[in-house]
Amino acid sequence: MAAIDGSLKRLGVDHIDLYIQHGYDPSTPLEETLRAMDDLVRAGKVLHIGASNYKAWQLAKAIKIQATNGLTPFTSMQVQYNLVYREEEREMIPLCIDQGIGVTAWSALARGFLAGNRTPDGNGATLRAKSDAMARQIYFHEADFVVQRELAQIAADRGLGPMQVALAWILGRQGLTAPIIGATKLPQLEEAFGALDIILTTEEIERLEQAYTPRSPAY
Repeated sequence: MAAIDGSLKRLGVDHIDLYIQHGYDPSTPLEETLRAMDDLVRAGKVLHIGASNYKAWQLAKAIKIQATNGLTPFTSMQVQYNLVYREEEREMIPLCIDQGIGVTAWSALARGFLAGNRTPDGNGATLRAKSDAMARQIYFHEADFVVQRELAQIAADRGLGPMQVALAWILGRQGLTAPIIGATKLPQLEEAFGALDIILTTEEIERLEQAYTPRSPAY
């Protein structure tokens, strides 16, 4: 309660539209977590609640607890999802579609990998590309570069930026509400907005998706 009051004060608003639990908390009973979030809604401090980085069985358990106890249901789920990490297609996204829960994709550009600023030799076009150890751990497999090359070719053929095509692909996926994007400069934001006007062809989508190699889910 102290945290939400502090957030409202810093934001200068009287409520938060969507309040998301960043990750599943194994040290706290799930029902306790869900009741705390329900309290925020009943107090008028939050309109909707969501979660992030759950496994599908954890979301299914939460849905059951909320329905059984008359608690505020989740309306959104935030997952890692992009052209080089699509493992949420196995269970999470189908579950969300079935339950009417909106899905947003974090790391929509794979920490810049899909913007083309990583090379197989470890070099990069930006400071982050050169120093981001986490990106190398998650998005640096040979199979990832196969997707990156196909993406770059499709973008070049259409006179677009790779990041625009990558975002357009997410926007066209069933069950996906929106990609979560980050920008440090206005031109980056303007380029990202350009994805809203891009409709990929069936052939382009097939080329992008066939280049993907499934991997073990990362949580």
